[in-house]
Amino acid sequence: MREAHERERTVGLDYYVSDTPGLGGRLRTEPADFRVREVETVSPEPTDADSGSYPHLLVRARLRSWDTNDFARALSDAAGIGRERVSWAGTKDKHAVTTQLFTVRGLAADAVPTLSDAEVTVVGRLGRSLQFGDLAGNAFEIRLREADGDPEATVAALADWTAPGGATRLTADERVDGVTADAKTTTVAVPNWFGHQRFGSRRPITHTVGLRLLAGDPRGAVLAYTGSPFETEPDDSQRGRAVVEREAERDDPDWAAARDAVPGQLRFERSMLDRLTQTVPDDADLPVPTDDPDAEWWFALAVLPENLRRLFVHAAQSVLFNRILSERLTRGLPFARPVAGDVVCFTDDTDGLAAPDPDRTQAATPDRLDVLERHCERGRAFVTAPLIGHETTLADGEPGEIERAVLEEAGVAPEDFALPDVYDSAGTRRAVLVETDLAVARADDDPVFGFGLPSGAYATGLLREFSKESPGAL
Repeated sequence: MREAHERERTVGLDYYVSDTPGLGGRLRTEPADFRVREVETVSPEPTDADSGSYPHLLVRARLRSWDTNDFARALSDAAGIGRERVSWAGTKDKHAVTTQLFTVRGLAADAVPTLSDAEVTVVGRLGRSLQFGDLAGNAFEIRLREADGDPEATVAALADWTAPGGATRLTADERVDGVTADAKTTTVAVPNWFGHQRFGSRRPITHTVGLRLLAGDPRGAVLAYTGSPFETEPDDSQRGRAVVEREAERDDPDWAAARDAVPGQLRFERSMLDRLTQTVPDDADLPVPTDDPDAEWWFALAVLPENLRRLFVHAAQSVLFNRILSERLTRGLPFARPVAGDVVCFTDDTDGLAAPDPDRTQAATPDRLDVLERHCERGRAFVTAPLIGHETTLADGEPGEIERAVLEEAGVAPEDFALPDVYDSAGTRRAVLVETDLAVARADDDPVFGFGLPSGAYATGLLREFSKESPGAL
């Protein structure tokens, strides 16, 4: 193993599991360098099906440089309907060419609007809206520009790192049909990391905000989000955040001055700071009484969209998960097979995808260890680690020691996740390993990687092994 880049270690990714030299290079120089297509699972009715029984129009959109949320808003605005009538299964990268499904409630097939950099095709009708996770995974074709070296040594290292079986995977067919369509595939495996973009690629801060909330410190959460300048940000953003931090140290902070110092593109930060200039309304819907000393901080947080507030706690779970995986690597514990104390998750083979079913778990007790190892070898079960929540039962044995040590170092306990409103999380479990059939081709001497990953797995978790570059390049 090699030690990871310093910025990656701040979010729990301590190692590369391949010892090969990094190729360097850059991702997303152009949107077409990063192509992703959903592996679909829904089976729609025909377009002319009764709209009363099947009120949701299903469309497939091929988007270039569109943020998923922004496209949904533009689609609803152009159609003259409310944003809440548009749903999708997974959020995609903006700086990419993406193909994904959307449902639009109550829209006629001939009323789909035309939007720039978007090819929208009507697929059929559904009786319900798409829900987050209504996809088997994603197929990728990704070009690494300005790379220096041959990726084959890293392919071999990842193929040898852990034996096939016992991981979440898609087949070789689940790739984008492009440059890599005819290339030979090799089964490789990597830890099922949460990628750096989970925490903020330019400014990895979402997990810090979440950890402050878990500590019962909404003030710290607000200041972590609005302050905390990073050198990877534009200069005006750094200067504005520095003013926030300066005012936070004063006995009588001038939050209006801090708000005015923050540039306009940081609209969420400005909205939070603006709320700090206001008196908390008596009828504000907060998790504490409006006369509580922390009410102003909860009031500032409440201005953020619900999905972003929920992300804070999810990011805290994610960084703890990454740290558990890093410690498992440090101790030399296997990823493809369980050791005594592990919690193993059985597979759900719905739609032909061997994916973990978090509702079907079993503890790897000494008397069951051999049986569970065989299940993992055959791809019927997976070793897991927890996404900590207030209903989490920690593992036993050495895996449990790791989980408790990571929580202790972070100053977090499972019961801390019993938070109000959108911040609450019961927790679940996640596979520690992800496998894929990887193909590598060439485009003008640049390596192009084709592979499929199950829902929730990060493409950068694989590509970082090749690049071994700062997360800013990925």
